[in-house]
Amino acid sequence: MLIAGFPAGAWGTNCYLVAPGAGEECVIIDPGHQAARGVEETLRKHRLKPVAVVLTHGHIDHVASVVPVCGAHDVPAWIHPEDRYMMSDPEKALGRSIGMPLMGELAVGEPDDVKELTDGSKLELAGLEFSVAHAPGHTKGSVTFRMPEAADVPSVFFSGDLLFAGSVGRTDLPGGDMDDMLASLSRVCLPLDDSTVVLSGHGPQTTIGQERATNPYLRQVAAGPEGFRAPRRGM
Repeated sequence: MLIAGFPAGAWGTNCYLVAPGAGEECVIIDPGHQAARGVEETLRKHRLKPVAVVLTHGHIDHVASVVPVCGAHDVPAWIHPEDRYMMSDPEKALGRSIGMPLMGELAVGEPDDVKELTDGSKLELAGLEFSVAHAPGHTKGSVTFRMPEAADVPSVFFSGDLLFAGSVGRTDLPGGDMDDMLASLSRVCLPLDDSTVVLSGHGPQTTIGQERATNPYLRQVAAGPEGFRAPRRGM
């Protein structure tokens, strides 16, 4: 399996291209602010053909390049219905202006073909399988994508802004909710094997085992309601 990722744009949002191998079809995850050039360079480098864009949530730092990427390759974008409005109205999603200079660089709106994600569904794209889990907390429509373990390859978990190395996504923007975040961490993350590789929306790669042992949010959720005292803030 081939996973090529790079941080893009003003927020350093991780964009991933996933394929069975070089020279094959691929899926693009979270092409955010100024990600289009990196996507094209990665496609050329590995001789990949995109078949879909999938989105962990609708914040502008994760979706800003969806329109040009989908348009250039005539592929659909998948997003949870509760976050779909954010593609056309990113400032409403943030509760404030993101700045006129930055807005001038964005192709705000929806691509021609938008498909909606549902909790518990399985996407079969580019010869790969992605299990979808609705994981509200950072936004109402946040989702994660998990790929099953294969021969000599551990399970891979694209966590979006649910779980980071050492922290979790912020909950102070419209649609964010700390109680929902804790419930999602408990329901979606805790059952995963320690060997599961976590590729998040921001920051470095980690594993569920590492986060179970060191992440203050995941450790305290694992302790149960009586043991949880939320750290002051996430990322």
